[in-house]
Amino acid sequence: MKNAVILVVDDDPKIRTLLRRCFEGAGSTVREAGDKRTALAILAADPVDLVTLDLDLGHDDGLDVARAMRKTSKVPIIMVTAKDDVIDRVVGLEIGADDYITKPFHLREVLARIKSVLRRTGDMAPLSQPSPQSQCWQFDNMTAVPAEMALRDRDGVLLDLTSGEFKLLEVFLKRPKRVLSREQLMDLTGGHCYAPLDRTIDNQVARLRKKIERNPASPRLISTIRGIGYSFTCEVQSCDGQSPSKSADKALAKSD
Repeated sequence: MKNAVILVVDDDPKIRTLLRRCFEGAGSTVREAGDKRTALAILAADPVDLVTLDLDLGHDDGLDVARAMRKTSKVPIIMVTAKDDVIDRVVGLEIGADDYITKPFHLREVLARIKSVLRRTGDMAPLSQPSPQSQCWQFDNMTAVPAEMALRDRDGVLLDLTSGEFKLLEVFLKRPKRVLSREQLMDLTGGHCYAPLDRTIDNQVARLRKKIERNPASPRLISTIRGIGYSFTCEVQSCDGQSPSKSADKALAKSD
């Protein structure tokens, strides 16, 4: 997370100070906000790589703040809150949050989750790696470009996918026509903190279907495998005509 710009949104100045010192110690630049208005103003004025967002902001509702952010930005959001309610967590993730941490938290855990989210959203790619600008995947006359986290529909229109939805789609595109359990999908998308019976993956699949299926009520691309999980049943090719990389096999084997 070195050189990342992180916006800390929390109405408790002590928590903001604690997180600021922690993030700055890891090489990040930190912006602070104690309310919705300030948070949205900072996000609109300055480029931000990630937001940590408290659900309880006194007079403001953190979920409302997340909704407002999602109207104008795809910036990764990590909920940091004292609430441990499953409904709050699911709603937060449905809005487009990328992870969820419950207070009291350990700073090492917070740092680890931030690094994981930034890696998943492409901001932590090692400088020594070649840029995958040319990589893209085609399926059902749609085109996905991982390097840009972009998906264009059958008419070439850019679809509005959250980072979590795009990561789930990318997992499917790299493993077409394979049955993936919910546990495998949670692991491959970085959702290690979710319980096996958590319906987060089901909710993410439902949202993704609404955006890529011709008829979400009768899905053809993402099939439900009763009692197990899901399978991406569509043919997938990279833009150079090759099949999905074998590297996906190695990642899948690790998740078993």
